[in-house]
Amino acid sequence: MVVALAWANSPWSASYFHLWHTDPTLGLAGGLLSQPLHFWINDGLMALFFLLVGLEIKRETLVGELASFQKAALPIAAALGGMIVPAGFYALFNQGGPGAAGWGIPMATDIAFALGVLALLGERVPVSLKVFLAALAIADDIGAVLVIAVFYTEQISWISLGVGGLFFLALIAANRAGARHPLVYVVVGFGLWLAFLPSGIHATVAGVLLAITIPARPRRDSSAFPAPSESPMLRFEHALMPWNKYLIMPVFALANAGVVLSGGAARSLVDPISLGVICGLVLGKPIGIVLFSWLATQFRVAAMLDGIGWRQILGVGMLGGIGFTMSLFIANLGFGESPALETAKVAILAASVTSAMAGAVVLVKTVRPRGAPRS
Repeated sequence: MVVALAWANSPWSASYFHLWHTDPTLGLAGGLLSQPLHFWINDGLMALFFLLVGLEIKRETLVGELASFQKAALPIAAALGGMIVPAGFYALFNQGGPGAAGWGIPMATDIAFALGVLALLGERVPVSLKVFLAALAIADDIGAVLVIAVFYTEQISWISLGVGGLFFLALIAANRAGARHPLVYVVVGFGLWLAFLPSGIHATVAGVLLAITIPARPRRDSSAFPAPSESPMLRFEHALMPWNKYLIMPVFALANAGVVLSGGAARSLVDPISLGVICGLVLGKPIGIVLFSWLATQFRVAAMLDGIGWRQILGVGMLGGIGFTMSLFIANLGFGESPALETAKVAILAASVTSAMAGAVVLVKTVRPRGAPRS
């Protein structure tokens, strides 16, 4: 983020914007794969990001914090509030206006950055609070994927979608047939992604669909001394994590976070789009997360987790306002290349930094170093 902002506001800013519009053609000129570099990042690399998100969602729903209703109820309620209330804040400023398409921007939480801020507080943070934030963010990701798939679509090409459906069925069949070699899912998954490109549904959804079909159990070994083996799901997840951390997310941030911070950028903070994004992330997220968590406990749908209180939930709610990656991604879907995109970017960066700082301050004041006496 810092590099992108510095580059975009340097004497070499023209090279920054020119780079992302270069055309590294991988097929016939003018064909489907003749696209600018920005496309390959947002539709290609981000498909791998969503594949990892899908794998994390699958793991959590099978054996993790979303594996049972009792475990999942509180973070799911919190995530639901953290999507509905921010969207409502955004609609207050933009309903019926030119920025209406951006209503999904403040619904998103950047799980990596939110957990990163929490990690900076070290061992003083209760494990249950980290689990709550991780489960909340995973549930939030499920909501974000559904929003992208249902609402941020172009005109549907049913033929392309049908071809994609055939690839998806082939992946399911491979799973049922006991295929465990990663190459099977890589090759057929690539076909699924290609089919989704012209379908009207964003191609990154193919990453989530691929994750659903990747086997969660290792190959059965009938030998007398079976060697422990890792499931394809975990192998994919472990293989993608370093690429996501050191390549996909930094490159995405570099390509999408660069905005020119001139006087116009400062004035854009009072634009209805900016006000909707900032109020949605900075205010709507903590209000929605705390309110829906409280309602879930009051109606005995969920129970409060051990070791944390409402002030910690408030702090986590503020960290939920770090939209950054997912918010930038949805802003690109909603506004395309229009000037509204730059306005949204400035607001996302301002809101994410504000939420990170506010959440960290609240949590520092509410969590005690391990072993510290109660006041």
